[in-house]
Amino acid sequence: MNAVKHPIKRSFVFFLIPDFTMIAFATALDPLRSANRMLGYEAYSWRLASIDGKPVRASNGVECAVNTSLEEERRKMAGPDRPNMAIVCSGINVERYHNKSAFAWLREEYNRGVAVGGLCTGAHILAAAGLLSNKRCAIHWENLPGFSEAFPKANVFADLFEVDQNVYTCAGGTAALDMMLKLIGDDFDESLVNRVCEQVLTDRVRSPTDRQRLPLRARLGVQNSKVLTIIELMEANLSEPLSLIEIADHVDLSRRQIERLFRTEMGRSPARYYLEIRLDRARHLLIQSSMPVVEVAVACGFVSASHFSKCYRELYARSPQQERVDRKQLLAA
Repeated sequence: MNAVKHPIKRSFVFFLIPDFTMIAFATALDPLRSANRMLGYEAYSWRLASIDGKPVRASNGVECAVNTSLEEERRKMAGPDRPNMAIVCSGINVERYHNKSAFAWLREEYNRGVAVGGLCTGAHILAAAGLLSNKRCAIHWENLPGFSEAFPKANVFADLFEVDQNVYTCAGGTAALDMMLKLIGDDFDESLVNRVCEQVLTDRVRSPTDRQRLPLRARLGVQNSKVLTIIELMEANLSEPLSLIEIADHVDLSRRQIERLFRTEMGRSPARYYLEIRLDRARHLLIQSSMPVVEVAVACGFVSASHFSKCYRELYARSPQQERVDRKQLLAA
């Protein structure tokens, strides 16, 4: 007698952090609803949780009601309502979030065999909980520099999403849709994924390694391939800047040719452009991490904190210390 094949069922808990990104949350949840509709049964179920069971405000100002508190989720761990996956939904200001109870809950879920996930900046929460050591993960490109410095044991990539065994992370935005479509495809087949894609009006599932940001050519409005190659070299070597001679050797041009190209295409010298992208990374680290200013300076290729502060003030009209103070005051307002 043939065994009865039970239909696939998977349950999720979406754990909402204050200032979570609505687009990532919505594009993670709605494919599950569409899949259920296409299948004709509830293959996927979900509930929303917060620390205290109270509504959580997203970064766009919308308050979202939840179903459970963390205390209630702990009680469900040992029973039939234990989820198959717990997904952290976060967004801006994630570096401010320090909740030992939430970190402990995530570890408990993971240790009981529950898959864990992070949307947008959710990888930051998972890493703070100690779940990303030697794991591949993805995070929003804007948060990547600070994350890399804060969690050096995590293998972070500027990818759309990463799946490493029982850990799912995505960079946020519409990348959450791609990650969930992959999960649906793994559970069922490409036919169901295609039907869900038709419902949500997307024509394909992007690869995990598709780039998060626009290509340099589109982002900068630059067409010259040599200039684009040089900028890619600069962006890949921020902590130990290359000399103009080393760059010239890489692209088989003279220093004078590079100088002329940059003034024509970028309106500034290559040295100035290189300095500006290093300072831009420094600004992200100052805003998103608690690294001492001297460590930020070293991470961005400056030989001294004083030289770093001088350059920073010239570009942003305030010191690195004031940048951090202004950020704290803005968050406290």
